[in-house]
Amino acid sequence: MPRVKNQLVASKLQSYPEKIRQRLMHVRQLIFDVAAGNPEVGDVEETLKWGEPSYVSDDGSTVRIGWKASRPDYYAIYFNCNTKLVDTFKQIYPDELSFEGNRAIVFHQDATVPKGPLEHCVLLSLQYHKVKHLPLLGA
Repeated sequence: MPRVKNQLVASKLQSYPEKIRQRLMHVRQLIFDVAAGNPEVGDVEETLKWGEPSYVSDDGSTVRIGWKASRPDYYAIYFNCNTKLVDTFKQIYPDELSFEGNRAIVFHQDATVPKGPLEHCVLLSLQYHKVKHLPLLGA
């Protein structure tokens, strides 16, 4: 797993409850694996946006990961609500993933993450500006 180089991101991840941090670190690794496995994505920058660990590529839309104390048993992967991303994910994976409005995929801390669908959603976000004109983002 890539070391967290950004101190703000590292501090934020350390602030989460242990079980949630483990889950988010797993999602973080998935994001880097998706980028590494798809040369068209390019480099992914890890930063803190809106107070949460965030990942963005040159042609992509930001992917954020986080946890809220108001829903302590859940964590989420957030997408820009001004895109077609989550609406598209809902059409492609209505039974495999759980959603929060048009901005997030949410997981219970004890649930198994459906790796294939989540990898696909992350890939679509990391290359969003290349596919946003395509029906269902080219999926």
